[in-house]
Formats: sequence, C-alpha cells, structure tokens
Amino acid sequence: MKKTILTKKKKKMNRLIMSFFIIIIGLIILFFGIALSVSLGAKHIDLNTVLSIMISPTNDINSKIIHDIRLPRVIAAALVGAFLAVSGAIMQGITRNPIADPSIMGITQGATFTIAIAFAMKANIGSSGLMIFAFIGASLSGIIVFLLSSRSIKGVSPIKLVLAGTALGTLLISLATAIAMYSNLSQELSFWIAGGLVTAKWEGVKLLASVGVFGVIAAIIISPKITILSLGEEIAIGLGQKTNIIRFIGIVIVILLSGSSVAVAGNIAFLGLIVPQIIRSLVGPDYRFIIPCSLVLGANLLVFSDIAARMINQPYETPIGALTALLGVPFFIYIVRKEATSL
Repeated sequence: MKKTILTKKKKKMNRLIMSFFIIIIGLIILFFGIALSVSLGAKHIDLNTVLSIMISPTNDINSKIIHDIRLPRVIAAALVGAFLAVSGAIMQGITRNPIADPSIMGITQGATFTIAIAFAMKANIGSSGLMIFAFIGASLSGIIVFLLSSRSIKGVSPIKLVLAGTALGTLLISLATAIAMYSNLSQELSFWIAGGLVTAKWEGVKLLASVGVFGVIAAIIISPKITILSLGEEIAIGLGQKTNIIRFIGIVIVILLSGSSVAVAGNIAFLGLIVPQIIRSLVGPDYRFIIPCSLVLGANLLVFSDIAARMINQPYETPIGALTALLGVPFFIYIVRKEATSL
C-alpha cells in the first residue's frame, strides 16, 4: 500500500517537474520567436537593433515598423495560439473526445460567418464590434452542434459531435465565401476565411488580451473539475460534481477564447487539436498541468507558423490557416486511427 502511494506521489512530482520544464523552456523559445518575428519581413532589421528599440524606442523608421506593425502582429499570434490551444484542451476535457477542437466543432467557422455578415452590412463597427459579432457566431454554432449531437438517449455522442461540427463548419464557411463573392468583398474576407495576422493592430490586441486573460484564469480555476469530468460522467457525479454546470462554464470559456481569436486572426484550424494531445502525452491527464502547458506551446506554435507563412513564398504571404491545417490533418487522421484501434 505504501509502495503504491509513493509511486503515485513520484508520478505526480515527475509531471509537475515536466510541466515547469515545458513552461520555462517554452517561454524562452517564445521570447526568441518574438524577436525573430519582429526582425524578419520586407525590411530586415537585425536582432540587436530590435532589442535596443524594444528597450528604448526612438522615432526612426525601424522603430515605427516594429511598434506599429510587427510587434502587435507577433503578440496577437502568441495570444491567439495560446487561447486556441486552451480552448481545444477544455473541449477535449468536457466532451471526453480526443479530437474535439473549436474548428472541428464549427465554433471558429460560426464566428467567421457572422464577421462576413458584418462586412456585408458595411457597418463601421471597429475591433470591438467585430469581436461581438464573432462571439454571437461562436455561441450560435456551438449551441447548434451540441443540440444536434445530443439528440439521443445516451446524451452527447463524441462521433455525432464531430460529424455535426464538421458539417455545420463546412456549411458556414461556404456561406461566408458566398457572402464575400455576392458583396464583392472576396479580398477583404479572404483573410478571415483563410486565417492570418496581417491586419492585427494594437486595438484588437488589447481587446483580445482583456477577454482572453479572463477566459484563461477561469480555465485554470476550473481545471481540477475538468480533470474529474474527463474521467467519466458516472465518476464525476459520484464525486459530487455538477457536470452540467462545469460543461456550461467550459463552453462559455471556449466561446470567449475562440470568438476573440477569430475576430483578430480569422479561421485558424486544428491548433486546438494538436497542442493538447502533445501536452497530454508529456504531462498526463491532469488539466491543472495541461492548460498552462498548452497555453505556452500554443503561443509558440502560432508564432513560428506565422514566421513560416511569411518566409515560404516571399514577398507574398501564405495564409496561416493553411499551414496549421497542413500540420493538423495528418495529426487528426493519426488520432482517429489510434482511437479506432483502441476500441
């Protein structure tokens, strides 16, 4: 008995050490990625100049490029990557579905669709208005997917959840594309449909940070509850947990994080699927460790994806959503095959 308790304590300590290691190394790599992203572009600025300008800003052209264009873009990339990764982790926990993700569930596509409607209305609503439209779209698509997937005696089925989300997401992206073509807004809306950070500005970054920080803090607070819920409905109820309330809070957090991310960066797919799976294999099933580690790894993944998107086909920019899909689709197939063989 003592040996079993000691083994459990040792495993928990190892996971804690691994989590701290991932976070610290991840933050160091993220700082390097931010400096590299700021230095690269149509006008190359060496790293020494970047660091000196970030420490003591000047009024020259390099300082304006860094502070007005490149810095808000890379900070937006880090925040969006972090928030989408946390959204994916929460969704996988509350649905007990390893392939759950805001893009697969149709939530990011719903936000993109309502942004397309806002553009078609030609309303001058600014970043805050776009974020409200994104929240509405994310909320409606999330509600529809859960209603469609829960119409059975056994409740929410993981397979129905994915099928309903994929079908609805495809429909909403198709409608957004149709609206863009009908309203002669294809160029303006291609950014949101394909995903990218070219229009990231300080106003959007500030709104994203204010909404996202609240969502992340709430996610960390309920992370022990998500861990219990991920063990199974019966176990969670047996331990006195109000599963419906936890699911509702989790969905609200996902809508806040994914909706604000889409309002800034457009439709970026599969990031919320890849990151939590990698972190879970390293730190185990405890969401107290998964959520903070996913936050750091998600930020890194999108920052370096943004660098790659700018470098692949210079001077043109590759849609960042295409790069994350290129990584995510093989990973999605691998997870599905793994789950199928384990049945």
